Amino acid sequence: MTAASAGSVTTGKAPGRRLFGGSARKDARRRIGENPLIPYLFIAPHFIIFAIFILYPFFLGIWISVHDSSSLRDGPFVGFNQFLKVLNPSSIHFPRFWNAVWNTILFVFMSVPLLVGVGLFLATLLNQKLRGRNVFRAIYFVPWTLSVAVVGLTWWWMFNSNAGFIPLALKAVFGQSPNFLASNPWAWFTILISTLWWTIGFNTIIFLAGLQAISADLYEAASVDGANRWQQFKSITLPSLRPILLLVVTLQILASFQLVGQPQIITGGGPPSALGGETAPVLLHIYQTGFEGRREHSFAAAMALVVAAMMIVVSVINFRLFSSERS
Repeated sequence: MTAASAGSVTTGKAPGRRLFGGSARKDARRRIGENPLIPYLFIAPHFIIFAIFILYPFFLGIWISVHDSSSLRDGPFVGFNQFLKVLNPSSIHFPRFWNAVWNTILFVFMSVPLLVGVGLFLATLLNQKLRGRNVFRAIYFVPWTLSVAVVGLTWWWMFNSNAGFIPLALKAVFGQSPNFLASNPWAWFTILISTLWWTIGFNTIIFLAGLQAISADLYEAASVDGANRWQQFKSITLPSLRPILLLVVTLQILASFQLVGQPQIITGGGPPSALGGETAPVLLHIYQTGFEGRREHSFAAAMALVVAAMMIVVSVINFRLFSSERS
């Protein structure tokens, strides 16, 4: 009798708890909004823009790459023939494409350590308690707000052999000046300096935010234990900034791999060589193939997809690094 009563009480209360919990969840949904479509309405504007400017061009690029299309006509379906021009070593297009890829990789190796290292150095200086530090922070960040056209024309004028004040100053002091825009390694030096001046403020601000998040107690404890500035930087600053370093390196690799505007405006992709311009990156080569000369849209789309696959591989590797850091 007692067991039955207990059983009846238990079975009587359990449904009541389920009903009460379900009612609470429904009330919460009502507080957010009775119509379940409302959250999707908030997402819709961004998704529409994303679909128009990202999804549609991406799938259109795939469609163009498997057809023999030009600026005047939509050609027939050719399958993967356009990709074979890029991936087949016997193709006449193979060496020019991979030379452009090598130029891009070379710029990545030159620019990423410099942009990350200088950005971290400037952030460390600006993190000190100095008078006017906010003014210097603004000065370093302002160039990042400029467009690539403004940056390219500014530095083209500065290094122009005919009227640029840098070559003229060198000629006045030393009697001669290298041709910064038409000879290597000076052409790469010009592109690298302009990119450093343009983008270093972004990395500096990110590093500065990370430095300000590190507790000052750690440095005080290390100072009491006798650690000097370099030992504090190596043992406290770098380990604390490791996630931010990975983020900055990832963003900088992707940004450097998308190099196109600076060499297009400053050097024109030159100086010329048997395989194309010595400073022509792969995206500039794709642009010239698709929109200059014969305007081979399908071949340019195929090359763009191959480059996109490379960047996806780089992104996956960096995401794996982030995952290992979180674990």
